Amino acid sequence: MRTKSSTIAQELEDEAAEWKTKAREARIAAMDATRAAYDQLQEKTIAYTKATDQAIRNHTYASLGIAFGAGMLLGLILKRRNGQAETE
Repeated sequence: MRTKSSTIAQELEDEAAEWKTKAREARIAAMDATRAAYDQLQEKTIAYTKATDQAIRNHTYASLGIAFGAGMLLGLILKRRNGQAETE
């Protein structure tokens, strides 16, 4: 009886060690995939930031006009929304 329980205990230890190894490998793979995605996103963000900066520098007055117009439109929408909320 004792040898049977010892055998079962040893099998459980071996299986637990195997699952622990698999879990560790899965964690490492997930961390590597996350790091790769982060690095790729960071590279794209830097590229888009540089492209936006260059576009603004090449078209300064148009950029100012668009920013002014967007600000005015947003201000009117917010003012109208706040005005309707007060009358209700």
